Amino acid sequence: MQTFACGTKIIAGPGARWSLKDREAKRVFLVTDSFFSERGTALEIARSAGECQEIFDQVTPDPTAELIARGTARLKAFQPDLVVALGGGSPMDAAKAMVYFSGEPIPLAAIPTTSGSGAEVTDFAIITHNEVKHPLVSERLRPQIAILDSELLEELPRSLIADAGFDVLAHALEAVAGRNASPITDALARDAFCTAYSLLPASYGGEPSVRLPIHLAATMAAMAFSQAGLGICHALAHSLGGQFHVPHGRLNAILLPAVVACNGVAAGAAYTALARQAGLGGSAEAIALRNLKNGLIRLRRELRLPATLAEAGVAPRDLQRNLGTIVEAALADPCCKTNPVEPSRGLLEELLKEVAGHG
Repeated sequence: MQTFACGTKIIAGPGARWSLKDREAKRVFLVTDSFFSERGTALEIARSAGECQEIFDQVTPDPTAELIARGTARLKAFQPDLVVALGGGSPMDAAKAMVYFSGEPIPLAAIPTTSGSGAEVTDFAIITHNEVKHPLVSERLRPQIAILDSELLEELPRSLIADAGFDVLAHALEAVAGRNASPITDALARDAFCTAYSLLPASYGGEPSVRLPIHLAATMAAMAFSQAGLGICHALAHSLGGQFHVPHGRLNAILLPAVVACNGVAAGAAYTALARQAGLGGSAEAIALRNLKNGLIRLRRELRLPATLAEAGVAPRDLQRNLGTIVEAALADPCCKTNPVEPSRGLLEELLKEVAGHG
């Protein structure tokens, strides 16, 4: 039996952030980082959304359990009737966790300012504790509203466009291969992949017309993986990110070509269908898989992303020293459960050796 559910209302388009005023909230608790707080964007949105506002702007990349506890205490003391998350994956994950741990059924509106994580429509949040990323999974984490406002993407640095873009590609590729994939998730994932793959070079070059399509692609890929599941690319990215603090999307870019080759033995048909829709297909499955892997490598190079962990700043000796911890954390990650190939310690170690590079 196949199921698909998405309880998030999606509002998309330039200026969509101002639609929050229609909820007529009284007390708005906005979660963000220092960047949007210092620019005044956070206060501007909070004031438009409700009569009384409080802003929690202490979110940092890879939010920790301690930060979530501080934010939850502030949220409970303020007693909001609407929580707004403004930012990339970290502020959205933090806001979702704060609402969850408050124990209150407070509506959450997520406003992503990067096109990558898709956290605005998922029931996942990633919390870091003792340098280990822990996925939190619950339907209560899914925002009620997702606001996709392309005007908030106008000043993204190119490195962030590239990192986030490969997160979208990884979400789509792992979703089509996920053990819980369905025709609905396949359609969402394939369309998201094709859009992101074809438009990322233009986005990286500063073309404004592609911002909203890629923003929508990120949301669609997340809708797909939230139902179909992810896999070892994300499990390893979570583990490596917690240990070495390399941006999540960058780790996906390093891992993804090798993971596609690894999972192709079980997900060849799914990858081939996606590759052909993206214009990367071949007359045979083996050719399509090779073209897909090589296409990812070419795009990674075009977006000036590292090809190995060493190029991303992870010294091979540090990787080797922490290899056991990294592999154990990855195997314990829920993402492994829906990988098309049964993960093993040996398999993950071989993948890490393949992408390690030379210091």
